Amino acid sequence: MPDIQVFGREDSSATRAAQRFFRERRIVVHYHDLRKRPLAAGELKRFTERLGAKALIDETSRAYLDAGLGYLSMEDGAIVARLLADPRLLRLPLVRYGNEVTAGSAEAVWTRWLRPPGDS
Repeated sequence: MPDIQVFGREDSSATRAAQRFFRERRIVVHYHDLRKRPLAAGELKRFTERLGAKALIDETSRAYLDAGLGYLSMEDGAIVARLLADPRLLRLPLVRYGNEVTAGSAEAVWTRWLRPPGDS
């Protein structure tokens, strides 16, 4: 059984879709509600190292638009600081399987994770 973690919020339709994707395939996931417990800095660093900070920020979110971040040019460090300060800026869901991670809906990648080893 794969050990998959889903980070998201209950009010996020993308998070609910990810949970439904794994539930339909009878995969138990460890769900972390970011409203109850914010993403740890070390966990955010893991996603940033693999995907880049720009891939983690949701440029279509209400929080992004309200903060006027579309007009700013930010380095990765500034983006990470913003994401830690306001988790509503994260592109959800964040999904982790071992050392592999995804941000946003990535059903093709999740399907690849669930294939038996050696199956192409």
